[in-house]
Amino acid sequence: MSESRTSAEGGMETSYGFREVADGEKQGLVNEVFHKVAKRYDIMNDVMSVGMHRVWKDAMITALNPRKEPGYKVLDVAGGTGDIAFRIIEASNRQAHATVLDINGSMLAVGAERAAKKKLSDNLTFVEANAEELPFEPNSFDAYTIAFGIRNVPRIDVALSEAYRVLKRGGRLLVLEFSEVDMPLLDRIYDSWSFNAIPKFGRAITGESEPYQYLVESIRKFPNQENFAEMIRKAGFSRVSFTNYTGGIAALHSGWKL
Repeated sequence: MSESRTSAEGGMETSYGFREVADGEKQGLVNEVFHKVAKRYDIMNDVMSVGMHRVWKDAMITALNPRKEPGYKVLDVAGGTGDIAFRIIEASNRQAHATVLDINGSMLAVGAERAAKKKLSDNLTFVEANAEELPFEPNSFDAYTIAFGIRNVPRIDVALSEAYRVLKRGGRLLVLEFSEVDMPLLDRIYDSWSFNAIPKFGRAITGESEPYQYLVESIRKFPNQENFAEMIRKAGFSRVSFTNYTGGIAALHSGWKL
């Protein structure tokens, strides 16, 4: 399979990293990856981003600026371990309610356990469901967030349309994802780190390198910043923009339902 990025027209549906898979096969393969890494998910992100994912996630919450009032409702998708949801609740002075949705039960179990330890369970609902078919009424949420999860969704266009459906008028979409590096020297260093070091660290941490190999490859297949912004526009969102972090290693995309 070509290692080139997919476009705004799609292509991630049958892309399991650099390998082409049958239509409908990707979701099961991705689920297996996250069953394997669920208990070490934060360590995985530390390895893949050299710890920078924590800074990027904090920046995402700053951009969201959740209201500090009861009734503010956020849907955090592919957020099973609660990393983003916990930050949102704390940033709202524990006023917000976050629904954490993930297709992977192992990830949700980790999140629920962490929420109890942080005494945040009253502010959280954990739901096992598919981002492509959200089990919520239209106009239900003030914000929809997803961090480092959208590239693992087979039909990204469908997931974005579902995000638009469940957001209230005036609601905001925020997507944090690994993206295309726009600095030539950094690009070469990052490629070397990704393909040579990350799978080896993955094997040392989890005993398996294959999940990390997939995750590295999936980053290189995901549409670049401009193409993904176009996908968000096609889903109906307005005022679409993106901000690069660390030379484009990650990018935060924003859109509004107006």
